[in-house]
Amino acid sequence: MSPDRPNDPSSRIRVGVDSGGTFTDICVFDEAEGDVFVWKVSSTPADPSEAIVAGIVEGLGAHEGGALDPARVGYFGHGTTVGTNALIQGRGAETGLITTRGFRDVLEIRRQKRPELYDLQADKPPLLATRDKRLEVTERVLFDGTVMTPLDEDEVRLAVRQLKEEKVAAIAVCTLFSFIQPAHEARIRQIVEEEYPGVFISVSHEIAPEFREYERLTTTVVNAYLGPIMRAYLERLSPRVAAAGLTLEPHLTQSNGGVISCDTAKEQPVRTVLSGPAAGVMAALAIGRDIGAPNLITFDMGGTSSDVSLIDGGRPQMANDIEIHGYPLKVPMLDIHTVGAGGGSIAHVDAGLLKVGPRSAGAAPGPVCYGLGNDEPTVTDANVVLGILNQTHLLNGRMPIDAAASHAAMERLAEALGIGVMDAAQGIIRVVIANMAKAIRVISVERGYDPRDYTMLAFGGAGPIHAARLAAELDIPRIVIPKHPGIMCALGLLQSDLRTNLSLTRMTRLSDDVLPTLEAGFRQLDQRAEEWFTTEAIAPADRRVLRAVDMRYGGQGYELTVDWPQDVAGEGVLAALRANFEAAHRQLYGYVASEEPIQVTTLRIEAVGTVPKVAMKSHPAATGPVSGAVVGERRVYLPERGDFVAVPLYDRTKLDPGHDVAGPAVIEQMDSTTLVLPGQMARVDRFLNLTIEKTRS
Repeated sequence: MSPDRPNDPSSRIRVGVDSGGTFTDICVFDEAEGDVFVWKVSSTPADPSEAIVAGIVEGLGAHEGGALDPARVGYFGHGTTVGTNALIQGRGAETGLITTRGFRDVLEIRRQKRPELYDLQADKPPLLATRDKRLEVTERVLFDGTVMTPLDEDEVRLAVRQLKEEKVAAIAVCTLFSFIQPAHEARIRQIVEEEYPGVFISVSHEIAPEFREYERLTTTVVNAYLGPIMRAYLERLSPRVAAAGLTLEPHLTQSNGGVISCDTAKEQPVRTVLSGPAAGVMAALAIGRDIGAPNLITFDMGGTSSDVSLIDGGRPQMANDIEIHGYPLKVPMLDIHTVGAGGGSIAHVDAGLLKVGPRSAGAAPGPVCYGLGNDEPTVTDANVVLGILNQTHLLNGRMPIDAAASHAAMERLAEALGIGVMDAAQGIIRVVIANMAKAIRVISVERGYDPRDYTMLAFGGAGPIHAARLAAELDIPRIVIPKHPGIMCALGLLQSDLRTNLSLTRMTRLSDDVLPTLEAGFRQLDQRAEEWFTTEAIAPADRRVLRAVDMRYGGQGYELTVDWPQDVAGEGVLAALRANFEAAHRQLYGYVASEEPIQVTTLRIEAVGTVPKVAMKSHPAATGPVSGAVVGERRVYLPERGDFVAVPLYDRTKLDPGHDVAGPAVIEQMDSTTLVLPGQMARVDRFLNLTIEKTRS
């Protein structure tokens, strides 16, 4: 096994880096000592690799136990927003499309649904392949894989030459029913490689081999659109990492919570569009396991956005179809809902009403208090004005801030609204809380889950500041703030296994004679998984394969993914499949139609290569009173009291297991700030997590 593999037993230092829109987070785990060290630097949006390498060098050099040698790094995990930002900001590559004659306009026709039902002016997202670069070729495969019309290779060569003249940087290939019979697409790929060497190629049967023509097409086109951007980014990052002394390639987090090799990410960047948020969910999953909380709602609030997801019974919720910035993607992803509400979200007046986000100040110029040129107040500025955030600096003094500038910006906003300054600042907080509560209802109430049955695990640089009010809005009884909330996504990179999802469409009715067909399909998937295990050099002992099936009632338009029954054989498999489907259908829709026939649509397997995980360290109980962690007090505006209140400030690094912090209180640390409201108590557990609950009256 090569030395850069994440399950290499000789690895001594493991580094996780999450590159966000505002900050780049670094997590360093020394396997020999069992210690986790965290670091944080400002992101460099123009080229994220600059902040990544600078952060790694600074983090290794600032290690509490002494500077660490970069040559000792045996694993480098990376969560990136490069693909996501390119898609959202429209900075992808010039893309062409080759498809079956008569079908080039599927990309533009979409599903013939307006984004907003009652908004006649609503805009659709920009087309990633314009009509003049969407070319058709003669070929036709039928629904059962039969070739009705052979591929006209001369037309393919003419199409590729035309796209070459147009100087497209990427070509997407998507033909009808290629998920059943991919021979035509495979030949088109060969011709593209012959006629246009070096162009990025995205082929649908490799990217999304499933039914539903439009979703398969748009996923393939998005992959092509992002391909040259991701490839160029990784080719910049690798030499910079090597120059810093790390002798390995990064592994990137993908949207399903696993990691993939750098080479795979270059070819399938569409799998990384939720890279950073997915890593945070995996870290939350590990913490939930350690503290005995299998039911979690994760709340990750960073500088640009907030991401929420649900973990039920120790399993994160998955989605096989998801929409990112208006583009449907048919790749397995963690079911993460994102809203434009972060610390850098800009507050503004629209038709006399206060609105916050989705526009963000990002890392540069950032909030007004950064003093880098922005004069519009943000959520961070509101927390400065309210006294919740430190009035002079962030990041333990490494980032000075200008509180007076925040106050001046808030005064301008308050004047425009015709209200008081504190009302304006608290109004910003109320708006973002409402936006985030709506997002949590999407992944809980709308899926048949009651938020009151879950623990909120809040992280991200801004999550702990707002968690108490958000939990109160949703009647969530308990909040957990991890030891290092601001770098949870980076920590999650050290908790993520190698993982790939494989699928095969098999449209059939669930009946007594269908089992051989399903087993034959799974054997095909198992063979592809075996090839992936070999490519990734995963040892046999570290391999795991999980089966699932997409099912629906006859006539339904959408499917539910249910687990393939384990430890069941023969006729019991079909009965168990039916039971699993009915349980999932009742959970989501509230009923079961037992008289309706059930269809199987897609077979799925998840191939996992397990890696060593960062274990949470248990700490001894506190030997002194909690007052020893008090480092001062600050006047904080509390709407519950209608005025400023002198609130004690706690240094989180001085809080030990058994300490109780009564609200109101502010707990500060390098990577975040936690607000404890009146009537709440924060308790420190043996892993140094904070658990916040209401005090008994």
